[in-house]
This record gives sequence, C-alpha cells and structure tokens, in this order.
Amino acid sequence: MALTTGMRVFGLIFLLSVVAVVALLLAGNRSEVGPLLIVLLAALALYCMGHPTFKSFAFTVWVFAFVAASMVYPSAFGTWFGYDLRVLIVPLIQIITFGMGTTLSAKDFERVFAMPWPVFIGIGLQFSVMPLVGYSIAMLFGFDPEIAAGVVLIGSVSGGVASNVMTYLAGGNVPLSVTMTACSTLMAPVMTPFLMKTLAGKLIAVDFVAMMFSILNMIIVPIVAGLIANRILYSAKMWAIRISSLAIVSASAFILAGASTLLPEEVLGPFAAIKNGTILGFALIGLVALAKLILSNILKYPANWMDKALPILSMSSICFIIAIITARSRNELLTVGFVLVLAAILHNSIGYLLGYWGAKAARLDERACRTVAIEVGMQNGGMATGIAMDVLKSTNAALAPAIFGPWMNVSGSVLATWWRRKPV
Repeated sequence: MALTTGMRVFGLIFLLSVVAVVALLLAGNRSEVGPLLIVLLAALALYCMGHPTFKSFAFTVWVFAFVAASMVYPSAFGTWFGYDLRVLIVPLIQIITFGMGTTLSAKDFERVFAMPWPVFIGIGLQFSVMPLVGYSIAMLFGFDPEIAAGVVLIGSVSGGVASNVMTYLAGGNVPLSVTMTACSTLMAPVMTPFLMKTLAGKLIAVDFVAMMFSILNMIIVPIVAGLIANRILYSAKMWAIRISSLAIVSASAFILAGASTLLPEEVLGPFAAIKNGTILGFALIGLVALAKLILSNILKYPANWMDKALPILSMSSICFIIAIITARSRNELLTVGFVLVLAAILHNSIGYLLGYWGAKAARLDERACRTVAIEVGMQNGGMATGIAMDVLKSTNAALAPAIFGPWMNVSGSVLATWWRRKPV
C-alpha cells in the first residue's frame, strides 16, 4: 500500500512521540509524559484513519486520546464559560440515537415476523446473560456500590448499533442483527429499569419510573424521529424530493419544536420527562429536511451524504462524552481503573461466548450464531452512560459503560476479522 504524505507525517510524529515518552519514563520524568501521550495517540488515530487495514481501530484510538487528554487536563472538560459540560451528555446521546434511527425503517421491525425464533433467542440471551454476568462480576471484584451498579447497568441495556457493522464483517446475518438491535432497544424502557431494580436495587437507589421515562426521552423519542428522518432522506416519492415539500416539512418541524418549548410541564404531567427529547427530535427532523433541500436539490451532493456525516458526528460525540465522564472520575479511575478494564474485558468476552453457544443450543445456523454472539456481547454504552448521569446522578456509575464501550469495539473488530477468515 502506498502511503500518502499525510500518513507519513502522522506516522513519523507517532514514532517520535513514542521515543520521547520512553526517554522521559526512563529518565524518571513521569509528570511530563502526559502531553506527549496525547500527541502520540492523536497521531496514531489520524494514521489509522487513512490506513485501509487499521481504519476500523481509529475510533478506539481517538477514545484513548480523549481519555488521556481528560486525565492530564481534567479542568478542560469540566466547565466552559461557567456551564458544566455534563449537561451536554444527554443531548449528545440523543443525537447519536437519532443517527441510529435514520438507519432503520419499518422493514427492520417487520422481520420479527419473518424470523421470530432467532430474534426471540437473541433478545432472551441479551437480557439474561449480560445483566447476570455483570452482577456476578461486580460482586466478584467487590467494587464500591456505585461502580458495581454501573457494571450491572452496562449489562442491562440493549444491544449497541456497532454490532450491525461487526456482524457484516463477521459474515453473520445482518438483517437479524439490525432487527435484534431495534427490538432490544424498544424493550429497554421496561427491561432495563426492571433488571436494574432487581439486581442493583440493593447497591444504589433505582427509580423504575424515572429510568423508564429517561430511556424514552433519551433513546426511543430520538429513534422515532430518526425513522421519520429516514423517510425524508431516502423516500423516492415526490413529497420527499420537491424543494417546496421539503421546505414545508422543515418549517413545520421547526414550528413544532418551538411550540413544544412553550408547553408547561404541569400540562404534560408525567410526559414532561420526554419534553426535551421531543423538542430535539422535531428540530433534528427540520434540520435534516433543510439539509436535504440544500445539499441534494441545490448543491447536488450525492444522496448518501448523511451516511458519511453521521458516523463522524456520532464518534465525535462519544469521544467527548467519555472525556467529560473521565475528567469527573479521574481519581476513582486511578484507583480502580485497571481492575475495571479487566472486568469489562471479562464481561464482554463471556457475552460473546454464551451468546454463541446459547444460539448453538437453540439450533440456530452458523450465521445466526455469530450474529447473536456479537449482539449479546456488544452493549449500548451511550444508553448506559446517559442513565448513569441522568437518573443515577453518578459519574462513578458511568465509568463501566465508558470503559466497556471502547473495548467492545476493539474486541468486536478482532472477533469479526477472525470469523471473516473462517467462511460459513
């Protein structure tokens, strides 16, 4: 493979940074390693982004770069202009989930009726293996209650959207993967609070109703908005193509977003908890319609512009969320960081193992077994992080999801590559 000039530069910066870090460590100047470590990881991430083989690892390296930055300069991810950055976590997760919704359509839910048994087995393993293994690991390692609750939490949420990509790379059943992710996500408002109340209720106070509405606000409402945006983006009907129709859709969505802000919470009752998600959902629908009007109809951009923009936005948001959490739990990470990483690796690996052999025991075919293994092992770290911050009000509970998320992308990539070399 011919290296571009940019890749050579980033590769050289990475190598020089490695040499400098090693030299400083040997000289005993550990306090000066931090800034160089950030440069080292950023250069490696940029190098991976341009490399066809290592491209899938770029996101994980970026996560490590942001973690390093937040550990070295925690105040940089604390407050900006007097505002606590933790208030950005839920909106960023909502935007990520909206992006997931734009990749779904009604067909993804209709497949449940076409392949009910594999979906039933997969979701059954999802909501039994991961929460029980998470609880067992939390007890085995003897974590503090809040950190232990976070380990249970990452096991109690739905499957992560990254599993769909890993299933494709592993030669699995992609439609089954997408359907399982969609269905487990829709079940999360009930299953996640139930599992947390049952398994983590003795460790930390768990409000079932508050958690249910938080998931509706943070996950379900943005997904519904994303499904609507999917129709706007990819429908071949005239209403989704004409400039006038897109202008009306965009204006209507922005008006509804504005009107939603004026609704008093006492009128909404318990549904006031999903008010912010509704406002953001309408605003994003309006933004998508306006962007399609400009980019597709006026500037004549390719129709897949959204497919290229959303992954970048999602990955950037996840990196920023993890940095915010890490900055607030820096001292705890220095104490239990290695053990928590070990717990995440164990949790994830057991999920793959029991997911695969559970599917085998249910007599599913090899493609379905690979799919179920990946779906069970890979969790929705964003949902777990948002619940920890929004409902449990605990940065310590958010640590396990923050560690599990990046690791599952590394392990998922390795597993998918290994399976790809072993044709079904």
